[in-house]
Amino acid sequence: MITAIALDDEPLALKIIIQFCERIEFLQLKKAFSDPSEAITYLNENKVDLIFLDIQMPDINGMQFYKRLTNPPQVIFSTAYSNYAVDGFNVEAVDYLVKPFDFERFQRSVEKAKEKIEFIATQEVNANALFVKVNYEMVKINLKDIEFIEALDDYIKIHIKPMPILTLMTLKSVLEKLPSQEFIRIHRSYIIPISKIQKFNKNKIVVGSKEIPIGSSYAGVYDVLMSKSKILG
Repeated sequence: MITAIALDDEPLALKIIIQFCERIEFLQLKKAFSDPSEAITYLNENKVDLIFLDIQMPDINGMQFYKRLTNPPQVIFSTAYSNYAVDGFNVEAVDYLVKPFDFERFQRSVEKAKEKIEFIATQEVNANALFVKVNYEMVKINLKDIEFIEALDDYIKIHIKPMPILTLMTLKSVLEKLPSQEFIRIHRSYIIPISKIQKFNKNKIVVGSKEIPIGSSYAGVYDVLMSKSKILG
């Protein structure tokens, strides 16, 4: 069950969100607020997974409100003004709803939030593994089994034995989930585990039987690897 609150200064907008939430079985709307200060007080005392947050409010901008939260939940922004969308994603919003939105659009946003919340939870449960979505299921990949990770357009291919796994994700997003002391990005299309490196120079790295180039924008990788390596002679 995902728990949520809603904050919007428009009573009709709050009413619609409440009604839509009631139609989604895995979602529990704990409270609905029109006053930002009351919402802040509630969040300081209670933990929720998600907040439905209006942007254009008279006393405080929704973006400003969210950035002030100490431990912010996932957020779905809503507003009548589409020009806020870029800012919404800059604070890693799950989604951005432009009013008026229908139930189907609302439901898609909530499902995206559910996926993100579940994904984060799996990472916290097991720091030695990565969970990725494959064919509508969350599949566990032990970090020690990863040979390297390759970008393929909107997908990434995680090379493990006996078969690689393909999942809809960017290299940037997966790198954020990996321990930085163990994995390094060496090219716009490759992430490698440092422990699997067989040999390297300023231009390429060999991982197992795979020779991977060091991208021109990642020239500093060589120095990083030199600093992490035990060099003899």
